[in-house]
Amino acid sequence: MTDPQSTAFPHPRTCPLRPPAEYASLRAERPVSRVTLASGRTAWLLTRHEHIRQLLASPDVSSNLALPGFPLSFEAPPEILEQYRPILVSMDPPDHTAQRKLVVSEFTARRVNLLRPRIQEIVDERISAMLAGGGPVDLVEELALPVPSLVICELLGVPYADRAFFGDRTRKLVSISVDPEERNRANQELNEYFATLVAAKEKDPGDDLLGRLVLKNRETGALSREDLVKMASVLLIGGYETTANMISLGTVALLENPGQLARLTADPGLAPQAVDELMRYFSIADQVTSRVLLADIEIGGVLLRAGEGVIGLNASGNHDEAVFPDPERLDIDRGGRHHLAFGHGIHQCVGQNLAKVELETVFTTLFARIPGLRLTVPVAELPFKDSSGVYGLHSLPVTW
Repeated sequence: MTDPQSTAFPHPRTCPLRPPAEYASLRAERPVSRVTLASGRTAWLLTRHEHIRQLLASPDVSSNLALPGFPLSFEAPPEILEQYRPILVSMDPPDHTAQRKLVVSEFTARRVNLLRPRIQEIVDERISAMLAGGGPVDLVEELALPVPSLVICELLGVPYADRAFFGDRTRKLVSISVDPEERNRANQELNEYFATLVAAKEKDPGDDLLGRLVLKNRETGALSREDLVKMASVLLIGGYETTANMISLGTVALLENPGQLARLTADPGLAPQAVDELMRYFSIADQVTSRVLLADIEIGGVLLRAGEGVIGLNASGNHDEAVFPDPERLDIDRGGRHHLAFGHGIHQCVGQNLAKVELETVFTTLFARIPGLRLTVPVAELPFKDSSGVYGLHSLPVTW
């Protein structure tokens, strides 16, 4: 039932390179407020950095989207939720702890740094192909999607030739405008694909992440066959969807801020902090920090009751003036590594080290090799993913 005190959510963007304007007024006037989602459910909305961190660090919240009260942004049939099996990102301790332990060693900074030479090769190969073909090109198709797709496919042991299949299904899963039946069908098809792949890995593990996961699981027994299948899907989707969107968005932001781009190209050593700033600036997975309360919690002087849904808005917290002065200005010298774009607490993104290395490599290499890169249409005419749960671009026409 709709709460008469709530407002409709999500809020539309008035500028594609900025969070919705309502976020700033909410931070100032109603930092803890009620909203009604497209699914018809109501939830609490948190817009200040400190409140979002408090939520994500609390042991009294759950990430299990099948629980009543979870702030689902889309309508899900009851029979689907009844069959839902939590996996990693939608799990709570101690099960979450056991599952995360199986994969976290694959994404340490040390292990990811060993992949830098291969990531550099992939980026160089894609840029060389762009240059050989000549402009204009769609940077999403030629670089933003292929780079993280190739990296995660090689890492997991997934055939890259199947990228069109899982790319199509993934886009349906993250879209908030797709028909529920179509979303469920895409999810089922992905499960069937990974069930076949996991079965093959069980016979011949090989030297890749999924193969090592199968071997570890033989020792621990932490995952069922269904869990292995779900884990493979989560790692694949998480490994390329967000990074691909950040490549295209980050390229636009740097082109629109030539002073910042000049700083980066003059000193590629600034790449790590430039990536952190771009992650803060866009915060593309704005609602990934949705939770449901397991106990009463007071946040910002407001009592939130057990069973109620809460959304900590990443993009709002990362534009909180109390933490990031002049937040709508892109500033690669900001040094704001305490942003929330990768989450906070026990569910902080397990693959963030990999994403950072990919983004650092792309941005330093792209603008060094194609210094004349430019958009072929104004930013306002670019096709942004306004109806997706992960913000990005459908295409990015560029030339040089």
